[in-house]
Amino acid sequence: MANPADIANRSWHLWIDGQPTESMSGERFATVNPATGRALAHVSDAGPGDVERAVASSKRAQRDWSHTPARERGAMLRALAAVLREHVEELATLDALDSGNPLTAMRNDVDWGAILLEYFSEAATALDGDAIRASTPNLHYTERVPYGVVGRIIPFNHPLFFAAGKVAAPLMAGNTVVLKPSDITPLSALRLGELSAGILPPGVLSVLPSSAVDTSRALVAHPDVRRIGFIGSETVGRAIQADAAASGVKDVSLELGGKNALIVCPDADLATAADGIVRGMNFAWSQGQSCGSTSRVLLHEDIADEVTDRVVRAVAALRVGDPMREATQMGPLASRAQMDKSLHHIDTARGEGARLLTGGGRAENLAAGYFVAPTVFDQVTDGMTLAHDEVFGPVMAILRWRDEEEAVRIANATRYGLTASVWTRDVSRAITLSRRLEAGYLWINGSSQHFWGMPFGGVKSSGLGREESVDELLSYTEVKAVNIVV
Repeated sequence: MANPADIANRSWHLWIDGQPTESMSGERFATVNPATGRALAHVSDAGPGDVERAVASSKRAQRDWSHTPARERGAMLRALAAVLREHVEELATLDALDSGNPLTAMRNDVDWGAILLEYFSEAATALDGDAIRASTPNLHYTERVPYGVVGRIIPFNHPLFFAAGKVAAPLMAGNTVVLKPSDITPLSALRLGELSAGILPPGVLSVLPSSAVDTSRALVAHPDVRRIGFIGSETVGRAIQADAAASGVKDVSLELGGKNALIVCPDADLATAADGIVRGMNFAWSQGQSCGSTSRVLLHEDIADEVTDRVVRAVAALRVGDPMREATQMGPLASRAQMDKSLHHIDTARGEGARLLTGGGRAENLAAGYFVAPTVFDQVTDGMTLAHDEVFGPVMAILRWRDEEEAVRIANATRYGLTASVWTRDVSRAITLSRRLEAGYLWINGSSQHFWGMPFGGVKSSGLGREESVDELLSYTEVKAVNIVV
């Protein structure tokens, strides 16, 4: 399955109860290759009835799965990670063709998904309870127990990484998972389901791609799904909270949007900071389609011109093209809607008076696909739309500041609070700024990189809960307190 013809000619079914399954409606939807704008494959379209089937299968499997010793569950997750690495070229190719992200980046995504499966498999001791000296001579202890069936809803920007990495914690905690991938990029998640056969027992992992909002809503509202994990937009996250609350008392974690600030102080290493600014936008990973991208660059006025010049030269030199080519650094956006959204924000920024330095439209000679040139605007002010609204595309805003009070005010002047970055050689300044910035995940003299084991997540409208850490594993359990009175 290494080329578009093979992908188009095979059947893509739902994955329920450990086997490929046609949707109850028999309907299919097309997933599009964003580099060409043409259909890549046709996929079974899950509906609410398929949710019912998948949840029932997961519920049947969950009791035995939760009673499987944690070390054995961990061994299965490690085996799945090994299989992903054996299929790295196939999975990376699926994601590059389906999402538009460069093949080179998608190889890393496969590895990162495998790393998280391994990380959570090795964190079994965190699931131990505690003995508590609440009284004598009685015995008091706690246990961590799984919720049961977990609904996991993931976006399009890192298909396999999220599919594999975001089921790892709930599975390790003893839950079964119904995974709902994006209808824009469903293929690698379905292949994950297939590769799990013979490793995970039937029903432990189900995969339900769907083009219908009703399918996700049915999963969220299902009475046997009491724990939901979502990655995506703030708007959808709030709708999930409402649907969950309307159907029961449920635990919902949300990793939502970001309009993240990167602050460069005048004492920073400017060449290194400029490299970090370009890397922090994730141009060469996901075309800026990443909630953690540091899309607002706050430069001290004394060094703003020099840093801006370095950044613009680096961005203008990015190689935009076919994501399947090894030399490509940046591919197309994932869909026409994403392209149109980025172009709309570019037009709005121009209309509001921001100064376009590079990019600013569709990439030249690539009109067949959803390509947008990497774009940098200078002289963005705090009142402009580009300073507040998440683009989720390759559009960077440069703002300028005079003193740290102004920098902090600008950085915190959005409803989001996912990531932030500070560049300075002054340790005291770094610590002071990090404490004042309203963000859940910060870098000092760094950007974009995730460190497995460090809790990732946001504050304010960027979400609830933390991932990629023991915090995530524990969030998929409930605490049961046992008191033995003697």
